[in-house]
Amino acid sequence: MTGLAGLDWIAVDWGTTRLRVWAMDRAGQVLAQAASDRGIAALDGAGHEAALLALIGGWLPDPALVQGRLPVLACGMVGSRQGWIEAPYRAVPCLPLAAVGLVAAPVADPRLAVWLVPGLMQAQAADVMRGEEVQIAGFLAAAPDFDGVLCLPGTHAKWARISAGEVVSFQTFMTGELFALLSERSVLRHGMAGEGWDEAAFDAGVEVALARPERLAARLFSIRAEGLLQGLTPGAARARLSGLLIGAELAGAKPYWLGQDVALVGAEALTALYGRALAQMGMQVRQCDGGTAVLAGLTAARAILREKER
Repeated sequence: MTGLAGLDWIAVDWGTTRLRVWAMDRAGQVLAQAASDRGIAALDGAGHEAALLALIGGWLPDPALVQGRLPVLACGMVGSRQGWIEAPYRAVPCLPLAAVGLVAAPVADPRLAVWLVPGLMQAQAADVMRGEEVQIAGFLAAAPDFDGVLCLPGTHAKWARISAGEVVSFQTFMTGELFALLSERSVLRHGMAGEGWDEAAFDAGVEVALARPERLAARLFSIRAEGLLQGLTPGAARARLSGLLIGAELAGAKPYWLGQDVALVGAEALTALYGRALAQMGMQVRQCDGGTAVLAGLTAARAILREKER
């Protein structure tokens, strides 16, 4: 067994619920990829090497044929206290990636050298990120002169000020998690069963929340009331909830995006919603695929590691 021809290193995006891996050649091209649901939450603090090998084992050469260890660059919650080994946060302002922050994870397999990319921290106001710093680095690899604000929507949306290639400051909003909790576990869930989406309801939610964010809690319950009394459809209810929460986030993040060059980095469907909401405020923003940014960022980390090894 000689393994995957041309394999030079492996990129890993290891979050709370998902594990994604890419086999990379020296030119930065993807040779193969795989994924599993063996996220950090499923491993309970152990079994990281086994979970990784379950995906990449077929790419590796026979141990008897190994000449040196294959670099593995991993980002995300794998470097948290609940992960493989903690990669301490780096304090902003700083470059999104730096050789000094890479942490070697303990491995038994002689074919692998696993390096974890640390997240970033902000002391005042207290905030942290893990994984998004790699997306930021990936975005900046394609736009090195960008000076503005990056918004990274997701379970915990991040707004990051970027200047001279550095992350100057950032702020986190729990918008995605709130949407999941409210739509799946709160009283609102009774009116959201089914499919569908109503763009007008989303736009209305954004407009209301931006205008009066202090009324958010009351507006949320109105979704339930309208479902009972006026036949609000599940699609409209779900879209209204999303609009209210994103609108409230934009109201809170206004010091970040107002008058700034803004780019959105993340899943296409979610960045499209944020772009639609910002358009209501007259903002025209660019969008970047989050998966593409992760891979570009890990490729940048691999280049940093090469320099470190020289």
